[in-house]
Amino acid sequence: MMYDVVILAGGLGTRLRSVVSDVPKCMAPVGGRPFLDWILKWTGLFDVNRIVLSLGYMSNVVTDWIESEHRFSHVPIDWVIEETPLGTGGGIRLALSKTTTGHAVVLNGDTFFDVNLDALSAYSETSCSPVTVALKPMTDFERYGSVILDGNGRITSFNEKGYCEKGLINGGVYCIDTSCGLLTDKPEKFSFEKEVLEPLSGKGLLSGFVSDGAFIDIGIPEDWELAQTFIPSCIGIR
Repeated sequence: MMYDVVILAGGLGTRLRSVVSDVPKCMAPVGGRPFLDWILKWTGLFDVNRIVLSLGYMSNVVTDWIESEHRFSHVPIDWVIEETPLGTGGGIRLALSKTTTGHAVVLNGDTFFDVNLDALSAYSETSCSPVTVALKPMTDFERYGSVILDGNGRITSFNEKGYCEKGLINGGVYCIDTSCGLLTDKPEKFSFEKEVLEPLSGKGLLSGFVSDGAFIDIGIPEDWELAQTFIPSCIGIR
């Protein structure tokens, strides 16, 4: 079954400005192309119905680029623009207003996590959860908080950042049941992670989907440098 994809691409990218200052973070050059270009092409591998970009900072750079390109005919692309920062939750809610499918997959515009989106969507439909979170197994990490998953595939808690020898992290890819009205009672600006995911985990209502696909977050200069070769090797020229 097809589903819409939301890409959160409105962040300020302050940690990356020492190396990328003239474009929004999602447009940071990677392997000679905007990072968003790689992500959009990668979505063409799956049964995506349409893509909605959630934009904010320097949104015109993104929209002008999309309108000037003719390489994304595999799926319609639309966007919403935050006039003021709405947080991850507000940005998701605004973008969901333009989705048309029963489930929507949300991606972070500064992260590549090679999850099978079709499998994630199918799992989400059978999990009876309002949100399913894609989880990445990692070893020897401290930049990310760890996630605890029980034997029934439910997330029970999110741990704070700190050294972890082995565990799961939130990969920043979510599948949301758009019919459940999950975000309707939230304030104008809110954090999806803190005000939606964490409360759901405490109630046993949050599913986890484990995937050991390639993962990189370009939010800091060191990982942006690494992405120059990592992303082309993972996605390739298509």
